[in-house]
Amino acid sequence: MQLDVLTPDSSRWRSLLDHTPHDIYQLPDYLLVEAARTHTLPEVMVVEAEGRVLLAPYLLRRCGDLAADGWEADQLDAVSPYGYPGLLLNEAARGDGAFLDRAIVQLCQGLKEKGVCSAFFRLHPWLNADFRTGVPGCTVVDHGETVAIDLTQSEEQLWNQTKSGHRNKINRCRRQGWVAKLVPCTTHLPVFVDIYTETMARVGATGTYFEFDQGYFEGLHQALGDRLHLCVVEAEGEIASAGLYSEAGGMVQALFGGTRTAFLKQSPTTLETDCVRQWAKERGDRVLHLGGGVGAARDPLFEFKAGFSPGRWRFQSLRLVSDPAQYQALVNRRAKALGVAPDTLSQGRFFPAYRATVEH
Repeated sequence: MQLDVLTPDSSRWRSLLDHTPHDIYQLPDYLLVEAARTHTLPEVMVVEAEGRVLLAPYLLRRCGDLAADGWEADQLDAVSPYGYPGLLLNEAARGDGAFLDRAIVQLCQGLKEKGVCSAFFRLHPWLNADFRTGVPGCTVVDHGETVAIDLTQSEEQLWNQTKSGHRNKINRCRRQGWVAKLVPCTTHLPVFVDIYTETMARVGATGTYFEFDQGYFEGLHQALGDRLHLCVVEAEGEIASAGLYSEAGGMVQALFGGTRTAFLKQSPTTLETDCVRQWAKERGDRVLHLGGGVGAARDPLFEFKAGFSPGRWRFQSLRLVSDPAQYQALVNRRAKALGVAPDTLSQGRFFPAYRATVEH
């Protein structure tokens, strides 16, 4: 079994993706955008054996960034970029649980040798569906449901699956002369950013969401090129809502979106979603993934998305402790800094426990 570490400038990274089902989240250019936002180092670990391949994209962080007395300056951990990168398997490896477990053991060993004591991977709800592993030190955590629209169904089926409240709002928007359409990112990205920023301020989003600024979205557009699409709803001479969507491997992902406060009650996003649904189906895509609620909660955002489809995916994460001794040492130091017992952190929900900011 062979393990290699590739950086975004590696042509082999792109070549492996050409032969492996993937989404945008595993593209080297996407990881570069995320690395710039999070001040991390992007890499992918590749494990191969007898034609079977596993790819694990991640961002390396220094534990010394926590700026606590006594932290090892060269100690690292790994985290997925924003979204659903997961672990990719080529066709030969899919369904081979024995290979997956052996590959994860090799992955943990490779991470440990790089000085990485833990890794947090957000699994892909479709590409990593029914993900299982029995490797010690590796835990799969279920966070909740996301909403997915099966575009292989007929237009009539898709419309009938839409809740009556959404259908009424879509029809009302159309009667008012509102128009939803796909527009070029090159010309409309600034107005999208303005609407997104207005929306995040209105809902009281945390600081993380404000890291997605004009520069980030320009970088995302440059990285994804024609894989990135922008849908807007024009109402009364203004753009009432706007959403960014990615397209790769027959999958369309709803990435970011927002609505002008002045048009919030009319819910132009219902018309926008219906437009993207029809557009993606016409292009031959198989699924439109709307995602879930904030933090995978069944909140009003989830209920809004659920009004378009009964289709559900599970959002899971994989937590790896590749160096148990170093991990526990960091937990002990963090617990001391917070004035709590180490078990309080270890038994909490936050991972890695040594990055907890409050008692859990």
